[in-house]
Amino acid sequence: MVHETLAATNAVVTLDVAIPDIFWGWYVTMNMWAKSIGTGLVFMLFLLLRKNPDEMKGLRTSTLIVSFIFMNIFLLFTLADLHQPFRMWHIFFYPHWTSAITVGAWMASIFVALESLMIVIIFFKKDTATYDKLLFWITLLAIPVTLYTAGIMAEATARELWQMPTEAVQMILAATLSGSAAIILLGGSKLSDETKQFFGAILGLSALMAFIIYMSEYIFGAMKSEEVAAILHYVKGDGEYATMFWVGQWVAYILPMLLIALARVSKSSAILNLAAILAIAGLWVVKHIWLIIPQLLPLS
Repeated sequence: MVHETLAATNAVVTLDVAIPDIFWGWYVTMNMWAKSIGTGLVFMLFLLLRKNPDEMKGLRTSTLIVSFIFMNIFLLFTLADLHQPFRMWHIFFYPHWTSAITVGAWMASIFVALESLMIVIIFFKKDTATYDKLLFWITLLAIPVTLYTAGIMAEATARELWQMPTEAVQMILAATLSGSAAIILLGGSKLSDETKQFFGAILGLSALMAFIIYMSEYIFGAMKSEEVAAILHYVKGDGEYATMFWVGQWVAYILPMLLIALARVSKSSAILNLAAILAIAGLWVVKHIWLIIPQLLPLS
């Protein structure tokens, strides 16, 4: 809301007013979800290279292409969520390095550019040696790329539920959860049973750790402040998002953990694949709920 305009300097004085609706909606959920899959696949590909490089054949190209697609989905929804998307180029030509958005945009763009280079190298030149060397560097870059969203959320004022380092841990766990699930599905018969169980263990441990953190916030979060207690009311008891919250917890974490335990006993790839599908789908719901509920609390 414009309060007054000073004619001498053309300066505009504005007043901060409460935003009556949800500011970060499902576009941002898609942003975080797609980024988790894109970076997570790179993490898992690097682990596969270290654990069993013989099984990399046939997965170098397909896995990186899927990661590239999801990273571009992430960039697309990031751009779509901007209020002035056609001014996006200002980030690159007039960067403000104190902004987490600017730093994140640069890192994500470099990440996608490296993925493009690696796809060209492996698809057209069949140069696995150069590809594997670049994989190390892109894996290092994937860490801050997947973490920077946590920094943006933690910078949000009066949103006590989004705190560092909790959000940073959840971003890493989202990447390892979705990345291990995605590579299980992509690997199929190309992966040995032992390797599938290895990635299944990563999936199960990621689900367990993320679930423990969410339950810790759910049970003890009210001790932080009255604001957190009010926010968590939306997912407790008869809160309007309680059902959706628990659907997300069951689909993303609890059921995959149970199915992975069953898959280890029965040696069933089908059960492991089901756990992977549920984890990826449920992660979207979990991220969306945690993004929405802090914004429902009036700031005034």
